[in-house]
Amino acid sequence: MSRIPTPTSVAEAPEASRPHLEAVQKQLGSVPNLFRLVANSPAGLAGYLGLNGALAGGRLPAATRERIALAVAQINGCDYCLSAHSYLGTHLAKLDAAEIAANRAGGSNDPKADAAVRFAADLVRTRGHVGEDAVRPVRQAGYDDGQLVEIVLHVALNTLTNYVNEAFATEIDFPVVRADRTDRAA
Repeated sequence: MSRIPTPTSVAEAPEASRPHLEAVQKQLGSVPNLFRLVANSPAGLAGYLGLNGALAGGRLPAATRERIALAVAQINGCDYCLSAHSYLGTHLAKLDAAEIAANRAGGSNDPKADAAVRFAADLVRTRGHVGEDAVRPVRQAGYDDGQLVEIVLHVALNTLTNYVNEAFATEIDFPVVRADRTDRAA
């Protein structure tokens, strides 16, 4: 059970959050617990969905976004996000089990994506304090300045949801995947 109430339906959420939750319902076919929990703050839900939507329209491929989400969730020890992104990675981004394992370990079996995921993992572990030596391999892999910014913003977005879920113990409503507790941010 979560530490703050999770509205059991769209109708039970604050009125100002309902249109956002209805849009999530239409897009996903359901409203996962994370969205309903964040709906306690209509401004928080609008902000989260706004950034999420804007980044979905960015230039990073969906599979790379899922890879980054898996790496960030593993490092931050967020079982909710690891469960959600394992499901989404498998069913929507079509990542196989070996790729998901590589992502959770902070890399990728795809050489270009590997640079992005390693950079994302470095960002989490150092709390953003990376140097040119962390940026250079991402550039060499073919990512441009805009994509570098998107990687950082995806790390921030996923860290945001990791913190919400961990702070409030969001009940997992995906097939449960537990984080390996040996790989935590310093």
